[in-house]
Amino acid sequence: MFDFFWNLASFVVALGLLITVHEYGHYWVARRNGVQVERFSIGFGKVLWRKVNKEGTEFVIALIPLGGYVKMLDGRVDEVKPEDIDKTFNNKTVYQRIAIIAAGPLANFAFAIFAFYLMFLIGVPSVKPIVGDIMPESIAQRANISSNSEIIEVAGQKTLDWQDVNLALVSQIGESAFTIKTKEQGSASPKTYKVDAANWSFSPDKESAISSLGIAPYRAAVYAELAYIEEDSVADKAGLKIDDKLISINNESINGSWAMFSKNISQLPEQNVILVVERQGENQEIVVTPALIERAGKKIGYLGVVPKSDPYPKEYLFELRYGVVDALGQSLQRSWNLIVLSFDMIGKLLTGDISVKNLSGPISIAQGAGTSAQYGLVYFLGFLALISINLGIINLLPLPVLDGGHLFYYLVEIVTGKPVSEKIQEIGFKFGTLALLGLMSIALFNDFSRL
Repeated sequence: MFDFFWNLASFVVALGLLITVHEYGHYWVARRNGVQVERFSIGFGKVLWRKVNKEGTEFVIALIPLGGYVKMLDGRVDEVKPEDIDKTFNNKTVYQRIAIIAAGPLANFAFAIFAFYLMFLIGVPSVKPIVGDIMPESIAQRANISSNSEIIEVAGQKTLDWQDVNLALVSQIGESAFTIKTKEQGSASPKTYKVDAANWSFSPDKESAISSLGIAPYRAAVYAELAYIEEDSVADKAGLKIDDKLISINNESINGSWAMFSKNISQLPEQNVILVVERQGENQEIVVTPALIERAGKKIGYLGVVPKSDPYPKEYLFELRYGVVDALGQSLQRSWNLIVLSFDMIGKLLTGDISVKNLSGPISIAQGAGTSAQYGLVYFLGFLALISINLGIINLLPLPVLDGGHLFYYLVEIVTGKPVSEKIQEIGFKFGTLALLGLMSIALFNDFSRL
């Protein structure tokens, strides 16, 4: 229950902030061009808070935080006094109208740059992309990629950590082949591998692009022995002790594998489980009932124990931090890469290289907001930047109900020398609304199917 409210609160904060940024872009440029803004609303429905400024603009926070709008004085829909005609949106030049409409998505892109800038100034704890195991009969094995090597480049894109690797791999979906460059430990000469991706496919909601190739990131050895037991947890109450060596679960040997043990426990919430542990050289049988918790939107079993493990090599850990000037360059580069990647994914969605099953809706966004907020400020900033970019790009789609649709009409007006007729615009708005509702329905269906 706590996870639900945490995710909901994080979602409201994130979406409210990004919608405010988007709408403020419209508002600011509209005011700079002399347009009277009548209402600036964050959310829809019942008004929870309102304030009117000296220019007569009503600022509103409404009950349903799933959008927002800026209501500008418009002679096509409002009764306008003769002295206010110059303040109407429709009375402005086509280039002024383009600037006002484009300002929303551009504000989202600017916010992403700012969020990444803060993230890089603060510093992001990162891990070098060192390859661990290569899965048998996998794409990575067929490409002869070596274990214990560091991935330094994917398809020409430099990779400093696993996030870079994952994003670079996602951009290669639909390609028949691409290259991965690695650096062997202790060697100065990198190696380049050609990856045959003709039969490569994966489901982002179930696995990462990295694991779908058969690459397992390096992990320090983890042992099926208990190093820590949470106080008052089900494990504590059942009598498990530090240094207990796990032998079997429900009469099935785990063969010394913590991964096997953890996977089994996660699948058995609120069920009696028989554990055999070795304690001081003798085997003991303990019955424990894993608690039910929700993590990343999934209900799993939880004991409240931590295994023993080897320390992670310090040379594999680093902090991605830059100075005041370099952080700006990095934030611009990261934002540009994500913008290009997002447009690329939309193109591949249209061509069928990516399934509509990969679309995510508000539930997935809420889970991502909650998870990133739990990890800390720098991760939440990165999440906000990513969602801000996606919000900006979605609004640039040429659907008449979105900013991109309005921009398309204005471009037609520039070419033809006259505005698109009201009748054609009305038909377009109806089509755009249906298309948007269709996409939202698919995204929501995908969200619920993942729960």
